Amino acid sequence: MIMSQNKTLRGSLLLFLGSVIWGFAFVAQRVGMDFMQPISFNGIRNLMAGICLIPVTAFWERSHPDQKPLSEGAKRLQLRGGLFCGVFLFLASTLQQAGLVETTAGKAGFITALYVVLVPIAAWLLFRKNPGSWIWISVGLAVVALFLLCVPAGEAFSLSRGDLLILACAVCFTGQILSVDHYSSRVSPVRLSRDEFLICGLLGTVLSLFTETITLSGISQAIWALLYAGIMSGAVAYTLQILGQRDVNPALASLLMCLESVFSVIGGALLLGERLSSRELAGCLLMFVSVVLAQLSPLFRAKLRRVSSVSRPFS
Repeated sequence: MIMSQNKTLRGSLLLFLGSVIWGFAFVAQRVGMDFMQPISFNGIRNLMAGICLIPVTAFWERSHPDQKPLSEGAKRLQLRGGLFCGVFLFLASTLQQAGLVETTAGKAGFITALYVVLVPIAAWLLFRKNPGSWIWISVGLAVVALFLLCVPAGEAFSLSRGDLLILACAVCFTGQILSVDHYSSRVSPVRLSRDEFLICGLLGTVLSLFTETITLSGISQAIWALLYAGIMSGAVAYTLQILGQRDVNPALASLLMCLESVFSVIGGALLLGERLSSRELAGCLLMFVSVVLAQLSPLFRAKLRRVSSVSRPFS
């Protein structure tokens, strides 16, 4: 029991660190859009991430000599996992990058975080995985937080074209999170991360050759944004996601990862001069509360079980 809780805490910390890196990546992505178009930017950043993970994968396998060579069935499973995760990541990141052209980094971060609602609903509908009442309460609080941040006071709820693209991105990230949840415990996590990025990067780069104009000057001007988005947000943060999700259920994982939206607002304010209103600050605080509540939910359930067992009359 204690070992399981330690694994969950370790996984949660890895996902939290990933969310910090992703949050500031919204700033890098916005800056990159000043010099490159969305599909080519995403294609190159994901290829960079995949290439960086090739030597990491080799080092990982050398440092784990007890791992047996993959059978043909295991190789097919590994490839299938990389394909599913890579396609969902390609769709999500491309839609997100296109949406960022027409909306703010902070708002894009919070609309992306709608997967916090979509993941437990999809997991329940598809796999009958009920995360429990405390997680649903946390999801409800997160929705209120999203409303505070995305809808200005006194205005009716509305979505721009850029917001709709980000919303579609949230749906695709739901598929990516559930795919990682399904495959991360069945295949090598580092290989899964490597394959996911190589497939995503190849899809984006090939598509951009037919739909966009790629210039060396644009790449050189966006190089720092590409390096952060590719190496830190890509190779590092998504590997943290895959390692973290091995020990955390997908509903809790989505809550932890949606903290990226809080850090996207902080990053936008610190680095891009995007100002936060008191309403937006309240939304940030409420989002933190929802994540903390979800993290403490196992303790609440255990306490309720103890109270129930003590108060139950003798038969």
